Amino acid sequence: MSAIVVCPLESIAELAVRHGASEMVSLIAKGQDFHRPGVIRADRHLKLAMNDIAFAGTGDLIAPSEDHVGQLIDFVKTWDQAAPLIIHCWMGVSRSPAAAVIAALALHPDQDEMALATRLRQVAPHATPNARLIEFGDRALGRQGRLMSAIKAIGRGAEADGRASFVLPITG
Repeated sequence: MSAIVVCPLESIAELAVRHGASEMVSLIAKGQDFHRPGVIRADRHLKLAMNDIAFAGTGDLIAPSEDHVGQLIDFVKTWDQAAPLIIHCWMGVSRSPAAAVIAALALHPDQDEMALATRLRQVAPHATPNARLIEFGDRALGRQGRLMSAIKAIGRGAEADGRASFVLPITG
């Protein structure tokens, strides 16, 4: 069964090697430079420049956008699922869990949103998916508010120290 490995920036190399990943999605602020792990193919690394904010118009910060979500969906639909996909952000708490849920639904649209949100909470007690990404994902995937409701129902995650990573199976 294919899975998505969600982690903070500091763990990408270790987890890419451990899980045999060769593809990655980075949701990181513009200008936050880092080295792509050598096991991640350059042509299979999607970089989405955004800050972890829920509203547009907050100074120089880049809010997640519909375009970001569209790029994410397009990218994951070309993932061959032969090995896990790494999705990371700065801490692995907000942007990357949201992206992982969106990716799972894009790949398997027949799954129930609440079951997916419950699965997320089980594997990631710390996850608090970015509400703006979830809203755009809900709309892009035609979920009619069900994804937003499911994520809201699981509530805010537990406090995290920035080293939390998890594996989300893309189906139940």
